[in-house]
Amino acid sequence: MAERTALILGATGLTGGFLLTELIRSGAYTRIIVPARRQISINNPLLDQVVTDFNNLDAIKHRLKADDVYCCLGTTIAVAKTKEAFRFVDYELPLAFAKIALENGAKSFNLMSSIGANANTSNFYLKTKGEVERDIAALPFERVNIFRPGMLLGPRKEHRQGESIAKVVMGGLGFMWKGPLKKYKPIESETVAKAMAAIGASNEGRGVSYFESAEIEEIGVIR
Repeated sequence: MAERTALILGATGLTGGFLLTELIRSGAYTRIIVPARRQISINNPLLDQVVTDFNNLDAIKHRLKADDVYCCLGTTIAVAKTKEAFRFVDYELPLAFAKIALENGAKSFNLMSSIGANANTSNFYLKTKGEVERDIAALPFERVNIFRPGMLLGPRKEHRQGESIAKVVMGGLGFMWKGPLKKYKPIESETVAKAMAAIGASNEGRGVSYFESAEIEEIGVIR
């Protein structure tokens, strides 16, 4: 097998954790680089952990050489506390890593965004997501895959009221998610991770591709 390296951003988060597991299982990579603020509790010979506070990426850029980049970075205003802190995680970091990876020879960038992302909307969350989509898509990678899932479900450490409500709605009102509403259906984070791994590791396609939530679920469920 030819040597191939992946770089995962956000591997300590819910979807990123599932994605790391999927890429290890995939056999597509001989090395997986994981920058994070702390060591993660996975002991695997493929793993190359880079501990960083994310405030000086130039100091670690020599360790970020990968063929394919997967970005699951993301937070909420409630967690970040300020719009500035939110934008740092959801816009500035992904773009900074993308530029470094491109400089280091990366061929693809796989970005987890959000349903409704739109650089021209007045909604701060969706505007930020739309802007990072736009600016990463403009970079000269061979392939940019943008994933736009609906509300993410899964075993989070922190309680999110909106997610709890979504689980109830999914259980009792599943018939709602049909036709035009299908793309708004909440989706399991593990399913998103499986779809990202399948598309990103396939080494297929060129240019910029967008995957909406319903398509993500179709790809992820069959994995």
